[in-house]
Amino acid sequence: MPILQIRQAIRDAMKEEMERDERVFLMGEEVGYYNGAYKCSEGLLDQFGAKRVIDTPITETGFAGIGIGAAMCGLRPIVEFMTFNFSAVAFDQILNNASKIRHMTHGQFGVPMVFRGPNAAAHMLGSTHSQAFEHFYAHIPGLKVIAVATPYDAKGLLKTAIRDDNPVLFLESELMYSVKGEVPEEEYLIPFGQADIKRKGDAVTVITWGQGVPVALKAAELAAAEDLSCEVIDLRSIRPMDEAAIIASVKKTNRAVVVYHGWPTGGVGGDIVARIQELAFDDLDAPVLRVCYEDLPMPYAENLENLILPSPERALAAIRRVAYKR
Repeated sequence: MPILQIRQAIRDAMKEEMERDERVFLMGEEVGYYNGAYKCSEGLLDQFGAKRVIDTPITETGFAGIGIGAAMCGLRPIVEFMTFNFSAVAFDQILNNASKIRHMTHGQFGVPMVFRGPNAAAHMLGSTHSQAFEHFYAHIPGLKVIAVATPYDAKGLLKTAIRDDNPVLFLESELMYSVKGEVPEEEYLIPFGQADIKRKGDAVTVITWGQGVPVALKAAELAAAEDLSCEVIDLRSIRPMDEAAIIASVKKTNRAVVVYHGWPTGGVGGDIVARIQELAFDDLDAPVLRVCYEDLPMPYAENLENLILPSPERALAAIRRVAYKR
């Protein structure tokens, strides 16, 4: 089975879907002649030409709106944000147009499109370039929100997103584009709303997604050395969420920790805690804990940034705490 980087898996997913369906096209800053800021669209301009791989000016509101209009007219755009931090400029287009047009036109118009790009903190990019946007977008009915952490998941879920008849926010990571993994040569799709158990265990459930996955897996490895067996669940799909997988694991382990990028107030992590206490309260032997950003703007200085970000050591401390081994 071929070994690909996440960036290559994303490129292959777009390439295959553009070959399969002539309505699919890519637009965004530097996606064409520069082959993408992170080389996720390498070679696509040469293969498909400038009508289907479109370099845009630095106008997120404009090209997000063009993409929405194209989707309403029957095309299937992939809109790349150089970082999801820049999607804030286009927030009105996503909030009030992409998510609501099907509802407000009583189904006369759909918006089959993908917004994709790197999300959350990278490395020493400061406060305005280090925000985790799944917490904003998962709040909005009418959107689907996906976060990937492996090449296999990136390709299978992006192909599903491109074929979906609804707007999909597809969240990647600058720090994980070079992560390698096996990707089948034959076509495959991964359905939305289906979590993946990245590591089996029976003592503590660790729920995570996106950049939180390697943190959770490392913490589980450290916990195993202390005879604590962690089950690591990668949600992959945040909206819709695989609630059944979370609850089944918690009923088995009776303990849960949520590891993710983002602030603690008003986010997906708090939503997961609420679902666990609503649906598995009697199964819990300890409070559900979260390991995420500190509730502060992200510093630029590396030593301070490391204090803000979730780490395997902080996750391990939470695992010990719910297992009453602190």
